[in-house]
Amino acid sequence: MAGLADAIDFLDEWPEDRRDLIHQTALRACFDAHDGHKPIGAAHNAFLGFAKRAGILEDPNSAMQWVVACKSGSGKVQV
Repeated sequence: MAGLADAIDFLDEWPEDRRDLIHQTALRACFDAHDGHKPIGAAHNAFLGFAKRAGILEDPNSAMQWVVACKSGSGKVQV
């Protein structure tokens, strides 16, 4: 996520049939941070909790290992 506005947009576009209390809490935390009523860190933590619960949070270290493994060659097609 690039920022708070992106997190709000993402949560706002989340399918209604998949919304739950954790989604609602994360969205509220993001709105409260946007309005200056909560620190950005609280919104960040709430969004991370939502992402973990929804199963959409990717471990960046795992992703980087995959990318590094794919870059082992020159990128040219062997003929």
